[in-house]
Amino acid sequence: MVRREFIQQSALALAILSVYKTKALANNAWQAYQFRPLRNNVGVFTEQGGTIAWLNSKDGFAVVDAQFPNSAAHLIEELKKLATRPFKYLLNTHHHGDHTAGNIAFNGLVGQLVAHENSLKNQISTAEKANNLAKQLLPNLTFGTDGWKTKLGGEKITAHYFGPGHTNGDSIFHFEDANIAHVGDLVFNRRYPFIDTVNGANIANWVNVLDRITGKFDDDTLFVFGHSRDPEKITGNKADVAAFKNYLQSLLDFVGQEIKAGKTKEDILKATAIPGAPEWQGEGIARSLNAAYTELSVK
Repeated sequence: MVRREFIQQSALALAILSVYKTKALANNAWQAYQFRPLRNNVGVFTEQGGTIAWLNSKDGFAVVDAQFPNSAAHLIEELKKLATRPFKYLLNTHHHGDHTAGNIAFNGLVGQLVAHENSLKNQISTAEKANNLAKQLLPNLTFGTDGWKTKLGGEKITAHYFGPGHTNGDSIFHFEDANIAHVGDLVFNRRYPFIDTVNGANIANWVNVLDRITGKFDDDTLFVFGHSRDPEKITGNKADVAAFKNYLQSLLDFVGQEIKAGKTKEDILKATAIPGAPEWQGEGIARSLNAAYTELSVK
């Protein structure tokens, strides 16, 4: 790289690494959002909800997940500062509102909205129950167990589906040349997960899904996580994926042992940590215990 190009790219990176401020209407408090590059024209955006990944290619933008309408608008604004290019793809890792409510901000803007077929079914069902289907922008292109792939600019994008985990419709979107894989809520980094049993979550199979992820991707793969206890650690490596797998397996082992010992559900819910997975902390342990108890109690 010649010196002029290096200086130009460094300046761009420093500009993008800035933390922007926006006023949160709900409480009139100032809230930070972050828009930064990772590598090979792929970056991340965080504000409210699940982590967003983006690709700035010569032929247009691709975006993975959309958070909420207000935060999606901030993302769109920042991408438009990078280049005047079309939004080719919006990709949903799964149906939850903190990943898809912002789809509507791309209405009339994006070419294809892509998700697993179960994610679409879940989004429709959830919106109908909440009586807000009119506020949804639904996927117009879906795939099944065979996944999906496309090419945008010089980047190849591949979607993988490895079965039920966090829901029954979780996808992994891999930017192959950058070797960045957005795993959505298949990984909660050091944070107690939400386990959506109503929409097909299965902890035992989730463990298998994480095994397939660590087997599929190499040691250079940079993973983007849906959520992290430390907001600065929304990306990580195979060791972080394996650590979350250990959390889920430790959860099943602990609850299974407690059931075998004759403990009631109420007794089990008194636990304040999962033996064997001390890094997982914060609020929400009851969600994990409840889900594991329900799964293991099914005859």
